[in-house]
Amino acid sequence: MKTDFVFVDEVASGIRWDAKYATWDNFTGKPVDGYLANRIVGTTALCTALARAREKAGLLGFGLLLWDGYRPQRAVDRFVRWSEEPEDCRTKPRYYPNIDRTEMFSRGYVSTRSGHSRGSTVDLTLFHLATGELAQMGGDHDLMDPVSHHGATGISPVEARNRDHLRKIMEACGFSAYEREWWHYTLRDEPYPDTYFDFPIT
Repeated sequence: MKTDFVFVDEVASGIRWDAKYATWDNFTGKPVDGYLANRIVGTTALCTALARAREKAGLLGFGLLLWDGYRPQRAVDRFVRWSEEPEDCRTKPRYYPNIDRTEMFSRGYVSTRSGHSRGSTVDLTLFHLATGELAQMGGDHDLMDPVSHHGATGISPVEARNRDHLRKIMEACGFSAYEREWWHYTLRDEPYPDTYFDFPIT
């Protein structure tokens, strides 16, 4: 692992994770290049900020569940190749029901140069500490649809309130939201704003 990158769970204890791209449970339908272990990696600055976010979430009765952190550039390159493959409809209903897979870049849901590859961006959600159940957010991780945008219509008041809780927690801890994805946050003072790393997660 690169210097200044760590496993999040070793620095910010008490945060749950499910590294989606290390599993078959993602929009490509199989584990993605560069994800050789189901762990979340990030810069030490990211982990410090996430530890603060975990504390703030706890005051509201929530915990944090991470879906992605550092993303190797080779994974992003795999997304590009996948978008050019023939449509098989295996993951379309769940992840991109209203667009073609080739549109996920032009619509702003995936980038050929991802902030995740800089090591200080995370995809995450909230869960209820009392029950362990995920908070209702009005759409799952990587749903490439306007309903995933901040301020989206068509979600319930509870879902809107939970999104607002997550945003306020993250912004109070130094993160910026991405308007098209309620789950995506980048550290405002990220240590490597111009560097895209490609070491695998092992």
